[in-house]
Amino acid sequence: MLSVVVLISGGGSNLRALLDASQDAEFPARIVAIGADRDATGFAHAEAYGIPTFSVALSNYQNRDEWGDALVEQIQVWQPDLVVLSGFMKLLPPRAVNALAPALLNTHPAYLPEFPGAHGVRDAIEAGASQTGASVIIVDNGVDSGPILAQERIPVRVDDTEATLHERIKPVERRLLIQTILDIANGHIDLKEFATA
Repeated sequence: MLSVVVLISGGGSNLRALLDASQDAEFPARIVAIGADRDATGFAHAEAYGIPTFSVALSNYQNRDEWGDALVEQIQVWQPDLVVLSGFMKLLPPRAVNALAPALLNTHPAYLPEFPGAHGVRDAIEAGASQTGASVIIVDNGVDSGPILAQERIPVRVDDTEATLHERIKPVERRLLIQTILDIANGHIDLKEFATA
């Protein structure tokens, strides 16, 4: 059974999907704690499922490295097998990434390496792309540049706005994330292969 810590910044819709999946007795992963960089509204999901939460605000620290160290310390209390960034809107400092990777996953609303960064959906529309996608990656110290574990194409419709396209991408992101966690738990993906020396 994989133990998972999920980090959020907002409402946690991916988190909710993971929590729902983990209620299945056959699902081989359990969320042991939910953390955030602020008092996130997604903590309501944690409360509903009786899962402990923690918050580590950047503003309480002198610099990003100290914040990252404190965040890692909080995560490691739970000794998770996997850490999932689920709408976590802060870039982790390199020291934190190095402490957690390769067992550090994130989803991205584009078919990487196309359209990395904070505005992947908007960038796809502005580029006139006929298709985009969703990806699950291992976090590295670049911007959405880590190894890709799963991805799927999604067509861009002529009448799509950023909002409508994003709404169609989100369920695919959730499904890919849940499948990736299953694949890790079942040994179909070996994260040790992605460990850097």
